[in-house]
This record gives sequence, structure tokens and C-alpha cells, in this order.
Amino acid sequence: MKLFYKPGACSMAAHILLNEAGVAFQLEKVDTDKGTTETGASFLTTNPRGYVPALKLEDGEVLTENVAILHWIGEQFPDFAAGNDNQPLQRYRQLELLSFLSSELHKAFSPYFSGKTFSDSEQAAIRKKLDTKLDQFEELLDGTSPFLLGSAFSVVDAYAFVILNWTNFIGVSLDDWPLTKAYVARIGARPATRKTLQEEGLAA
Repeated sequence: MKLFYKPGACSMAAHILLNEAGVAFQLEKVDTDKGTTETGASFLTTNPRGYVPALKLEDGEVLTENVAILHWIGEQFPDFAAGNDNQPLQRYRQLELLSFLSSELHKAFSPYFSGKTFSDSEQAAIRKKLDTKLDQFEELLDGTSPFLLGSAFSVVDAYAFVILNWTNFIGVSLDDWPLTKAYVARIGARPATRKTLQEEGLAA
């Protein structure tokens, strides 16, 4: 299979999970501004909406949208999916978290990467919204479980790490959210995460 990605973007979540699984896959970097891949091909032929991630499966089918791809990976590699331990409600907890991460936490970071210039009052409002979402994420952590869904690393942890790691790119400290800061460090220390960061050119 082949993962179409942009360094540091939400596509990194799938990249981390594929490395965690130890499965063979290819990477193809995408320039979303130009709409081309590193081979010079038009990315729009892969995903007409023009953004990453996109996952080309072995049969040639292409899956897009981050939540769908993460859910698919969870089904292919059950160790990363909740609800396979006789706790079926956990499957819906996973969907609940993926929804929050995608529609709330992820979007709170979007203005920082929009390329737009904001007034002081607009910047303050954007930061206030981000702080609110970080407050909400902090409340998801109980300080005893290493991962969002308990003792097992899952697809939601890969996605959450990617989003929270964006604080490093926008100059936001996580010191006010100690559980979140420790969580990011914990996921970031995993061998698969370190490998992914290196492969995307974001770590030595």
C-alpha cells in the first residue's frame, strides 16, 4: 500500500500506525499547494479534494479522509483498535475521541497554518479557542492511564500526538497542561513515532 502524506500534517497519524504495525508500505510526499506529488504526478488524480492523507490499498482502491483511514487501519491491525477486548463500548469511545480530535482540537490549530494575517483581537480569540480545546483534552487524561483509552496504544493516540505536536511549530507551550505535556512526550518517545518523525524529515 502507499500513503500519500505531507510532513507534519495529520497524515502522520496513519504513518505512525503503519510503522507501529511493522507492515510494508510506500510513502509519497505531496505538495498540497502545487497539487503534485514528489514524482511530479497530479495529486488530484488520487484525491480530487487535494489534501492528505490518502491511502492507496493493494487492490488499487484509494481511501481518503483521516478518520476513515485511521478506522480502517484499526480494523486491519486490531491491536490498535478499541472494542476488541470484550468491551464493545470502547469502540464507540474511540469514535467519540476521533470525532473530537478531528472536529474540535484539529480545527483549533487551523488558523495558525492558514497563511492569513490576523488582528490582535482576532489572534486573542484564536488563542482563547485553542486554550479551551487544550483544557478539554487535559480533562480526557486521568494521570494514571498512559493512553487515551487506557493501557493500550490505539489509533486515537497517534492522531492526538500529531495534533498536539503542532504546538512546537506555533510556539505554544504545554506547560499549563502538564498531563498533556507528559502524554505528548510519552507518545513521542515510542520507536515508531521517532521513526516516523525521521522519515518525514522532522527529526534527526
